[in-house]
Amino acid sequence: MDVGKLMKQAKKMQQEMAKIQEELAGERIEASAGGGAVKVVANGKQELLEVKIDSEVVDSDDVGMLQDLVLAAANEALQQSRDLAAQRLNSVTGGMGIPGLM
Repeated sequence: MDVGKLMKQAKKMQQEMAKIQEELAGERIEASAGGGAVKVVANGKQELLEVKIDSEVVDSDDVGMLQDLVLAAANEALQQSRDLAAQRLNSVTGGMGIPGLM
């Protein structure tokens, strides 16, 4: 086992992962709920960037429905963001399942 070679490979993997993390920060994932009435945009780092709500779904008598739509859209955007990050990071790690990468 060549420790020097192993260290070089680890450093290269670390650099590639840092590059992917930076790229993920620039990715935009949009999800919607209620037939597009509520749209949420997240980035590849699982940060919510925007929430857009169509004025037609704003009903003071049914705030619960609007809250449910926002939650559904946000959860979908975050799930898509996690999936994208896992896919990109697996391309570097070869699916090794290294804990703490995401």
